[in-house]
Amino acid sequence: MTSSTMPGATGGARRALVVRGGWEGHHPVDATEMFLPFLTAQGFAVRVEESNEIYADRDEMAHTDLIVQCVTMSDISRDALTGLRGAVEAGTGLAGWHGGIADSYRASSDYLQLVGGQFATHPARHPDEREGGEADNYLPHTIDITELGRSHEITAGIEGFALDTEQYWVLTDDLNDVLATTTHPVQPYHPWHRPITTPAVWTRRWGSGRVFVATPGHSPDILRDANVRTIIERGMLWASRTESA
Repeated sequence: MTSSTMPGATGGARRALVVRGGWEGHHPVDATEMFLPFLTAQGFAVRVEESNEIYADRDEMAHTDLIVQCVTMSDISRDALTGLRGAVEAGTGLAGWHGGIADSYRASSDYLQLVGGQFATHPARHPDEREGGEADNYLPHTIDITELGRSHEITAGIEGFALDTEQYWVLTDDLNDVLATTTHPVQPYHPWHRPITTPAVWTRRWGSGRVFVATPGHSPDILRDANVRTIIERGMLWASRTESA
């Protein structure tokens, strides 16, 4: 396990824990590094961990106000999962984007219940347009703000916007408060028979804690999109213990 703490941390600062790793295709280091200066500027003392075993440290979790997770797929031990669930239930916020939170720990139903959603697929281009690279899964689509999202502090003032990247189809439940959706159209080369609308941004209350998930964010260029970045930055602040207290 390796860890680091951002300079400038003080004893009175809010504490953010960034946990990153898993599949390298989602650029867990580059992606999270983009948000570290923002967290520091917002008054967080930031600790970075390359292993989710930090979740099993009860003392560390008790003093953590916000967890930002960017771990695609991978595994989680029973002790780490128990620590993560317990921390969120006690008030620690959990936030993340794309596969770093919505496609983590596929084998753990308890984790999936905590975050309220699981990546199912990202539909691909027409077979004749595929060239064998990750762009085969890039489709132009829109992120549409819901009625709730128009008044929620995370998405207020943001209009629906277009992206050309992976469009996540996620399996979710009714405990989520959905702030934005995306719709997968019917295509003759896909097997579904009507348009499917799935959540793209949601929040979730878990005990005394808050969970924030944004499905856009496959690559750093998408995270630099002004709308995506604003939603993620607001979502992290919304989820933090100070805001939920």
